[in-house]
Amino acid sequence: MTATTDHRPARSALRIGPIALRSPVVLAPMAGVTNVAFRTLCRELELARAGTVSGLYVCEMVTARALVERHPVTMHMTTFAPDESPRSLQLYTVDPENTYAAAKMIADEGLADHIDMNFGCPVPKVTRRGGGAALPFKRRLFGQIVAAAVKATEGTDIPVTVKFRIGIDDDHHTHLDAGSIAAQEGAAAVALHARTAAQRYSGTADWTQIAALKAHVTDVPVLGNGDIFDARDALAMMAATGCDGVVIGRGCLGRPWLFAELSAAFTGTSPATPPTLGEVAQIIRRHGELLVAHFGEDKGMRDIRKHVAWYLHGFPAGADLRRSLALVKTISELDDLLEQLDPEVPFPPAAGGPRGRQGSPASVTLPEGWLDDPDDCMVPAGADVMNSGG
Repeated sequence: MTATTDHRPARSALRIGPIALRSPVVLAPMAGVTNVAFRTLCRELELARAGTVSGLYVCEMVTARALVERHPVTMHMTTFAPDESPRSLQLYTVDPENTYAAAKMIADEGLADHIDMNFGCPVPKVTRRGGGAALPFKRRLFGQIVAAAVKATEGTDIPVTVKFRIGIDDDHHTHLDAGSIAAQEGAAAVALHARTAAQRYSGTADWTQIAALKAHVTDVPVLGNGDIFDARDALAMMAATGCDGVVIGRGCLGRPWLFAELSAAFTGTSPATPPTLGEVAQIIRRHGELLVAHFGEDKGMRDIRKHVAWYLHGFPAGADLRRSLALVKTISELDDLLEQLDPEVPFPPAAGGPRGRQGSPASVTLPEGWLDDPDDCMVPAGADVMNSGG
């Protein structure tokens, strides 16, 4: 299985189980962002600008319990494009039973080619119930969950991978144990968002912890995540940490062509010139078209609004036009508004850097007594709700 769209032989830049990727780049699942429309756009732009589709594009995170219960919204979130390969699905899960059932369902029904599990969510309503970034502290339970997913996919070509954070806070690091446990239980790769849950998305990612995890976990690929906003950042992270690949989250918001730039960087070819404002307008239009196809015009246009703000970051667009785009209701209205942008404006340096949510660091809310016993494997009550990933 390969992520390429042609039949030329290529040396794999990253292998995750049986999945060989030309480029060691993974799109991080982001709630409300990495649906089939966004993934299709990223893949189209990489193919058009770099000549290949080389990385791994992961869909929005879904809750294992909701998947097993076949919740209609959850099932719609698992939509993949007809030509999308490999199909990568991320699960949010807190207990071995639902994990096994969800992974078995994915395998038996051919819903995806790769399963990733998210233990990085720092949202207070998740951690206060013991889910997300809080769960790896319970190392026995964490191991049982990973083992359940691996067992459910035995005899298939579906690899299981795990993503987590450095830990709960600076006093409770869990990433080294989590990496070892995941590898021992059969995970094909691990990924570290180099922040604690207490940091949320603020401050600077600590790449030294990615290097520490890479030195600690030597039998499966280790991927790094955090503060990659352009191809230079990706190359710098791999050089500084020795990690095997990079996971791109907020850096691609409003810049779905970033994967083409990353592909060029990792293959040593010249990247395409960054898009002009006119080309960005065409990308916005295509994104809106794909969202309408997936959601219908009403929801699709409501969804494009947040993306437009990211797309126009750093560009001269005018306050009135930005306000109108933030209220766009139809695809024809979107067309009319985009025509008002100056197509000759080059991509500005101010359009680089971080975007999306950052917030401020804060104490992590945990269930009472959560830190008393890391070997307690009782499943946290009420934590298997749908929430955004981290």
